Amino acid sequence: MCGFVGFTNNIKDNGTVLEKMMNRIVHRGPDSEGKFIDSNVALGFRRLSIIDLAEGDQPMYNEDKSLVLVFNGEIYNHLELREELSRKGHIFVNKADSEVLLHGFEEWGENLVDKLRGMFAFVIFNRIDGTIFGARDMFGIKPFYYTVMNGSFIFGSEIKAFLDHPDFKKELNEDALGHYLSFQYSPTEETFFKNVFKLPPAHCFVFKDGKISRRRYFKPDFNETAGVLDYFADKVDEVVRESVKAHKIADVEVGSFLSSGIDSSYIAEAANVDKTFTVGFESKDGDRYNEIHFAKEFADTIGVKHFAKVITPTEYWETFPLIQYHMDEPLADPAAIALYFVSKLASEHVKVVMSGEGADELFGGYRIYEEPITLTVYDKLPFAIRRAISKICEKLPQKHGINYLVRRGKTIEERFIGNANIFSKKERDKILKSETAKSAVAPQVLCSKFYKEVEGKDDITKMQYLDINMWLMGDILLKADKTSMANSLELRVPFLDKNVMALAQTIPLDCRVNTVTTKLALRKAAEKTLPKRTATKDKLGFPVPIREWLKQDEYYNKVKTAFTSDYAGIYFDTSALVSLLDRHRSGKEDLSRKIWTVYTFLTWYNEFFIKEN
Repeated sequence: MCGFVGFTNNIKDNGTVLEKMMNRIVHRGPDSEGKFIDSNVALGFRRLSIIDLAEGDQPMYNEDKSLVLVFNGEIYNHLELREELSRKGHIFVNKADSEVLLHGFEEWGENLVDKLRGMFAFVIFNRIDGTIFGARDMFGIKPFYYTVMNGSFIFGSEIKAFLDHPDFKKELNEDALGHYLSFQYSPTEETFFKNVFKLPPAHCFVFKDGKISRRRYFKPDFNETAGVLDYFADKVDEVVRESVKAHKIADVEVGSFLSSGIDSSYIAEAANVDKTFTVGFESKDGDRYNEIHFAKEFADTIGVKHFAKVITPTEYWETFPLIQYHMDEPLADPAAIALYFVSKLASEHVKVVMSGEGADELFGGYRIYEEPITLTVYDKLPFAIRRAISKICEKLPQKHGINYLVRRGKTIEERFIGNANIFSKKERDKILKSETAKSAVAPQVLCSKFYKEVEGKDDITKMQYLDINMWLMGDILLKADKTSMANSLELRVPFLDKNVMALAQTIPLDCRVNTVTTKLALRKAAEKTLPKRTATKDKLGFPVPIREWLKQDEYYNKVKTAFTSDYAGIYFDTSALVSLLDRHRSGKEDLSRKIWTVYTFLTWYNEFFIKEN
């Protein structure tokens, strides 16, 4: 696991710019560094040594040094590919998985991406014809950002590295602000930095003669096959354990994150690690925000060491700006801070951890997935009547019962934009001052292209497909990569595996979700070796007591200061922001998610556009 940066049009730089850019991401690879510089391209690399500690440095070259590689990630089938390429006559000089990419590209060209099983972002520079080929893994586990400014193609693992390039012009993309207020993350290929883009998951590209051409090389394809729950549970157990085995390959010790739920518990047990890691929060509500003792009990059951930390409110709030800096883009998921602290804890003991990300999206794990099949007497009303009631209820204060009536009068395409649905377009336009941000399309418009790709499927499959294409990359994997790498820790996600995906997309709906529970096949598989209490436990996912903190004077005033700042007034109606804060504090409405989404943006903005100036 590492980080890289690079740029073209390198006529004037003697390495100083590249060095500054590399220093911005030293946290991604503190073990060593490497550079390739010529008049056309500069490539910089920071290494966190995991496989072939002695010989795996980058940039890496093929035999005649006509190809130059920088690569972030792990290729879990590199041994099989190495054997296949060796039979075809390719000569390997080290044991690193990186070298497989070079020889694989020589042998298969762009079709190399179809052969890979792993998490990756990489570029290969062809010194003969001047082309750059790059790719990102099928789920978007590893990040890849790029821009073309003043004739320079600039790319890398983190946007912050671009800040030191003389051709980079830092501007806020106000369109992204509008979208973000609905999703709590940046949901499109555009980023919060104007003219900076994410390479989408499962895409590769060629950059040549100043132009970039891209293509998508993989799409999930949910097509159910016949079978009963026991059959799919056996298949899930088999493929997950094989994936865990592949993901455990390393020349350093591997540990595991551990919550009280099924996903991380299943991974920790299957991996047979020696060390597990958990965090929780101080709270008046007892176990609601603290899973440590549940996790400790499970760790004792499987006989592994357990390390835990209780995060204080002071630690959470004081570290928050640093975490938003590491994110590159604002992410208003409160669990990101918990993930940062558990990564920091783990990095004190191991270099690699496994985690349970992806299980919910692939196997149908979110409680909201039950909604389409949880029918009530109300659902027997004609849809036209429910829609009319929904429109009336949209104008009322948000409460649990009111929200239910609103949602039941909408189609799945209208009501589901992912696991976070913070501000509707109408709501966000009320608090925004920026006309550009207001002009951003409604969230349903952004989701529509993915819904079209699964037209005719059942509603739950549609929800999973949308989450795999948007929520997973935009929220779950963003915070997983950035918080772990901020602590120089490699995080591996065995559920997000090529072979696991191949099975998951064949599982029938009645083996995924019913009106009682979720992830049916996965839970049944886990019951083979996990205590039933763990295998059937509802998901918590690092819950954070933001709601109660925002009612306390210290944190209320902290947020109010940000809401009334000069820079908040550039983009928002600050009186509307303070109204949100006061209404929440009064206890009449729970507006904590809305408040936190705005506060997160302002904190991020302060890091990149106030402090950096």
